[in-house]
Amino acid sequence: MKMNKSPLPREGAGVGQYIATLTIAGSDSSGGAGIQADIKTMSALGCYAASAITAITVQNTLGVTAVHAVPPEIVAGQIKAVMDDIEPRAVKIGMVNDAATIHAIAETLRQYSLTHLVVDPVMVATSGSRLMQDDAVEVFCRELLPLATLLTPNVPEAEVLSGIKITDKATMDKAALRVLQLGCNNLLIKGGHLAGQKVDRLYGEVEREYVAENVATRNTHGTGCSLSSAITSFLAQGFATDEAIGKAKEWLTEALKAGANVEIGHGHGPVNHFFNPRSLVTLKRNSDSSC
Repeated sequence: MKMNKSPLPREGAGVGQYIATLTIAGSDSSGGAGIQADIKTMSALGCYAASAITAITVQNTLGVTAVHAVPPEIVAGQIKAVMDDIEPRAVKIGMVNDAATIHAIAETLRQYSLTHLVVDPVMVATSGSRLMQDDAVEVFCRELLPLATLLTPNVPEAEVLSGIKITDKATMDKAALRVLQLGCNNLLIKGGHLAGQKVDRLYGEVEREYVAENVATRNTHGTGCSLSSAITSFLAQGFATDEAIGKAKEWLTEALKAGANVEIGHGHGPVNHFFNPRSLVTLKRNSDSSC
């Protein structure tokens, strides 16, 4: 699918049209990850966040105990309703539990010209709980991954997608090449699971490494969801992919610092999404964005 440039504001919109984003993901009843983390992140960064819920999870900061998928036709209907009316400038896909829903999402999104589609292949929760059914991985790789302008797996997810065990930079590079061959334009592998210095690597149209400050905190619930949503927000505001990732990582580091001493739940608590919230960013007429 060719990703065309998003249209400028509709005639007559003028100054004041907000930058909209869409998150397609599962609901986290504890509020720290999934659709809730996405909406918090996008809102904190000045975007108007619309959503399409793919599944309802029973979870808290200690783990996930159940997942109930939303019917695929309802997921598709939510996406279409938002795309036809609100016209988001960037779309993010998070947790998708089953093959039928993945197919419905891909089939629906093919009807639209998208500038940015960020896909976070949420397969395993921070607590270790499996969030994607085994038979859904093949459908994900075949139908959804090729639509992505940016894929953001962590090391375990990159291993599942590539079939390669990642232990260092060399094996990460090898896995990245395998995933890129599946059809996505850009790939960010998050290196937080590797020993030593935590380095994220961007592959594809631009190659770049990102080293973030290590934050001492147990409150890491939903960090992957929050990072991909932050990247989506900055892309929607007109930043290039590598720059959007850099700004998103800086924001997440500060959110981790701000939430380090917050006590929410008895397990892995969330980051502080609203440590420095922005007002809604608006588009200017005949301009890509106000940023």
